[in-house]
Amino acid sequence: MALLLNFFFGKPDEWRQWFAAEMPELDVRVWPDTGNREDIDVVACGSLPEGAFKTFPNLRLVVSLLAGPDAILHDPAVPKDVPIVRAGDPAGDTMMNEVTLLHVLRHHRNMPAYAAAQQRAEWISLPRLPARERKVGVMGLGAIGLAAAKTLKGIGFQVAGWVRTPRPAPDGIEVFAGKGQFPAFLARSEIVVNLLPITPETENVLDAKAFAALPKGASVVNLGRGAHVVDADLIAALDSGHLAAATLDVFRKEPLPSDDPLWRHPKITVMPHASRRIEARPMVPRICDAIRRLNAGRPLENVVDRARGY
Repeated sequence: MALLLNFFFGKPDEWRQWFAAEMPELDVRVWPDTGNREDIDVVACGSLPEGAFKTFPNLRLVVSLLAGPDAILHDPAVPKDVPIVRAGDPAGDTMMNEVTLLHVLRHHRNMPAYAAAQQRAEWISLPRLPARERKVGVMGLGAIGLAAAKTLKGIGFQVAGWVRTPRPAPDGIEVFAGKGQFPAFLARSEIVVNLLPITPETENVLDAKAFAALPKGASVVNLGRGAHVVDADLIAALDSGHLAAATLDVFRKEPLPSDDPLWRHPKITVMPHASRRIEARPMVPRICDAIRRLNAGRPLENVVDRARGY
């Protein structure tokens, strides 16, 4: 069994050490040193160069090292009959829980407005609400979104989630589903956090219509993908005073060009895609578990649904 690994974090020797400890019989090769490509059974990566997947005639499994497998899904060279699984923790990501809580608390306690007032040397007083009086909406209740929503709920926020298809409400989190319930979800969300996967249906989901549906004075936190937000519409909603502030961690083009107006907008906090650090060590056992399941003919876990795009 041969695994081809194309990683973008960690060091080759560390990856090899962890695989050797977890599955010593596994032949681990690191891109671009593929050796005989006919030997490759499994590819673990965020993406591969265009057309590369077609060069592995015996490929049986693809493992996404990213929570969002869109680069792999959009690669026409990935064989349609080869399953794709995620190496991320199905229980969520602790660092994403932290950063979601961080930015929600910042907006909940009006920190962007206080920071702007400091620059003006202006002493201001803004409303101070307890968390139990603040309504937060989380877009996307997958592994990462649900864990983040539960973290917010644990602090005391009134948390609701918006998902593609109906599902039971988890741990007291109100669930809105489908396009029909999206306006109602937005209307009740004073702080909205986007943790959706990027699909044709979710691209540009946060546009002028969506921003108008939010309550006046609402804030937006985008931790999903840059293509979820229509930047010009966001700026217009902030300039009009309808939205109070926004925090953006992801962008359509990264690094964000220095002349992009998002950098200098007084109501926007720009984060350089810094929400989390993906760690190799906890991923290795999950990759090996997927390989063992594949070899034993047992059902795979954390499988990507190609039709849904995540």
